[in-house]
Amino acid sequence: MNIYTTFTQKKSAVGIGGKATNLLRLERQSMNVPKWAVIPQEVLLSQLSKAQSPDEEKVFNSLIVPDDIQEELASYFGEDSASKTYAVRSSAIDEDGQDHSFAGQFETFLHVPFGQITERIKEIWKSVNSVRVQAYRKQNDIEASFGIAVIIQEMIDAEVSGVAFGMNPVSQDLNAKVISSVFGLGEGLVSGELDADTYEICEGEIKKSLADKTHAFVKDESSGGILKATLESKKANQSTLNDYQIKEIVEVLDRLKEALNTPQDIEFAYVNKEFFILQTRPITTIVEEGEYTLWDNSNIIESYPGITTPLTFSFIIKMYEHVYRQFVGILGVNEKEIEAHKDIFANTLGLVRGRVYYNLLNWYKMLAMLPGFSINAAYMEKMMGVSERFELKEDFQMGKGLAWYRIVTMIFRMIRMQRRLPKERDLFLAQLNQVMSKYGAIDFEKLPPKEIIQHYKVFEQDLLLKWKAPLINDFFAMIWFGMLEKQVQKYLPKEPNIHNDLLCGSQDIISVEPIHRSISLAKLVNDEGAASFFKSHSPEDIWKKLSSGAYPIIKAEIDSYITKFGERCVGELKLETISYSQQPELFVKVIKSYVEQGVIAKKIDANIEDDLRLNAEKKVEKALKRKPIARWWFNKVRNNARDLVSNRENLRFERTRGFGMVRRMFSALGKSWYESGYIDHPRDVFYLELNEIKKAGVTGFKDDLRENIKNRKVEFDNYRNVQEPQERFFTYGNNFEDRFIYSEEKLESAVIDLKGIGCCPGIVRKKVQVIRDPSEIDSLHGDILVTSSTDPGWVTLFPTCSGIIVERGSLLSHSAIVSREMGIPCIVSVKGLLRTLKTGDEIIMNGSTGQIQIIDETKGE
Repeated sequence: MNIYTTFTQKKSAVGIGGKATNLLRLERQSMNVPKWAVIPQEVLLSQLSKAQSPDEEKVFNSLIVPDDIQEELASYFGEDSASKTYAVRSSAIDEDGQDHSFAGQFETFLHVPFGQITERIKEIWKSVNSVRVQAYRKQNDIEASFGIAVIIQEMIDAEVSGVAFGMNPVSQDLNAKVISSVFGLGEGLVSGELDADTYEICEGEIKKSLADKTHAFVKDESSGGILKATLESKKANQSTLNDYQIKEIVEVLDRLKEALNTPQDIEFAYVNKEFFILQTRPITTIVEEGEYTLWDNSNIIESYPGITTPLTFSFIIKMYEHVYRQFVGILGVNEKEIEAHKDIFANTLGLVRGRVYYNLLNWYKMLAMLPGFSINAAYMEKMMGVSERFELKEDFQMGKGLAWYRIVTMIFRMIRMQRRLPKERDLFLAQLNQVMSKYGAIDFEKLPPKEIIQHYKVFEQDLLLKWKAPLINDFFAMIWFGMLEKQVQKYLPKEPNIHNDLLCGSQDIISVEPIHRSISLAKLVNDEGAASFFKSHSPEDIWKKLSSGAYPIIKAEIDSYITKFGERCVGELKLETISYSQQPELFVKVIKSYVEQGVIAKKIDANIEDDLRLNAEKKVEKALKRKPIARWWFNKVRNNARDLVSNRENLRFERTRGFGMVRRMFSALGKSWYESGYIDHPRDVFYLELNEIKKAGVTGFKDDLRENIKNRKVEFDNYRNVQEPQERFFTYGNNFEDRFIYSEEKLESAVIDLKGIGCCPGIVRKKVQVIRDPSEIDSLHGDILVTSSTDPGWVTLFPTCSGIIVERGSLLSHSAIVSREMGIPCIVSVKGLLRTLKTGDEIIMNGSTGQIQIIDETKGE
């Protein structure tokens, strides 16, 4: 036989080329492929010996197509074969392969009448030796190939045709799909002659870009072939595909990727709403250098705003490593597995052009290590807030028997940990206070560098790497709060946020104390007759005057505040931050701004949090009337959630104290090295990395450290003057080229209707200020604060705003908790917030419903 037609024959065929081989693969996956046949290369090559041509060009022009091929085709395509039209395509041996596609290099003919097939086969044969194919081979360093197979496939009267990619071939996003389609045949799309509709699908969302379509390629009924026809006007702006068809194509792409082990580039068509796949080939532009990695700083930028120095980054990445090794160990991952994946824990963060980002790939890998992930990955992803699934190269899966054993073991361990948690917290706080007291009594500025570094090493072992109690508390806070939310949904389905109100009025939350004390201080300045002095002098002059003995009551209160909260400031977790303890004038500046704005009693006596809690408790009591067991369990869940959430905030404050002590040590080290002439400025120490400082504690300060400081200062100064990377982007490995870090592909889309989770009731109509770095502003002057997320260092800004809206976060986030205690209307978890609002926009926010209305002055709203 001269052609391969049956599935059995094709399965074992050789010499049919890349395109035909891919059609075989499609059939094996039960894809809907139009009927086709292929003439193998060896069949056509066998005819050349009869040509007796003396040179290569004449060989290609003298191909003889045997008559029996025409007969076999007629027999295969049926009695009505002469009335059908066909696509006649090349299928070169190295075409449509993993490395090179040869797209558009060989000839393709559409709607070929049966009687013209032989001539079209000859045309395709001659294209093997065309100038463009020779140039393509030379450009891609591909050896010359003599001969080609040819595919004959029944044409279908396509209403819509297109191409689809199993990944985004431009951005290299493996989690995205891209579809382009046109009305009629796909020739105009492939050639670029027609504008096409484009659909990008990522994580279930469809982004549509519809073209203004004017023409379509259709069958030429008069003479065969195809022609370009004017499209009826009603289709010009009509989508070529509906959502169902888009999802159908995505499912096909996913099936093929799984079956063929790589994302595919397919051609497809629709006839009477029936999907046909015409061909497939591997996408040949996939970047292979490193794993697909997602980077995100939306939840960490407020702790580490702006440029973060090498010392801070090298310090926090070590802290994260040890803390999360402890965390997964607590949840049942054994030490051998943890050590086997030590690189994951050592790289949970990245420093991208001076800015701190989460490495979400490694966070996902940590999640995959936990017991239960192999049984119910989707649930655990939701519980831990993971929004994008990664395809992991490592195998973290375990047998279900082992997984269930570890889950049961973990449950017993959790019960024991829950019972011991109050004692663990007390022990932790006792140890922390003992350690802090010990090191607080040391005047590091009087010690030589090696002693300071040695003190740090001991401090690291004594406290920083022993963070078990806060981790356990955080974990159970998440669990009990989630249980409270489910209880509310069960018994009070029409009160979706009442679990939030039930947690109000926790008088022991330490995050609120700095706000109340700051406002009280502003009131004291007013009561002591110092308001005029504060308003008319600089913070430096005010502190100088206070230090000289003026207004002793005010000075004593400021000293008391700084003793307890001197490290609680904007950027409090950055070692290079100058804290209130180090420079009291910075805190005086806050008090001065409160005095100037009259923030001397705002919300302190409002008791709104008590009212919210009491009203919520009444509603619960009514809903659970005559349900004593349900009421007992509800109250137990609520009390546990309230206790754990309060302690969560309080334990975070202890972290701030610990970081503050490290700041003191390294600031003293920088001063010592400066005074010894090793560095040019005391703060140059923050341009060293932690391991370099530790090494200097053994070897002393070496000249290479001075050179490192010099180079990094130049590097980080440049970072301050260039566009900052997007808040969310992807890379392959650690390839931080501009095309990746400035891509907007992973950002939240701007939306018309903004809505989030209401955290504290109140309706406010004001202009907004979008704040990304809290250090850039002293006061909001009554505007609404809009940001991506907040940490405790933001608290001094809260009294100067009329409302708080946060893009990220939950009812457990810092902004939600503190806003409730202060009675400031607050909304969190607002998708697309920072892509929609800009400073100066006027809005109405409802802190109960979570709704946000943008006021359009042009429409008189």
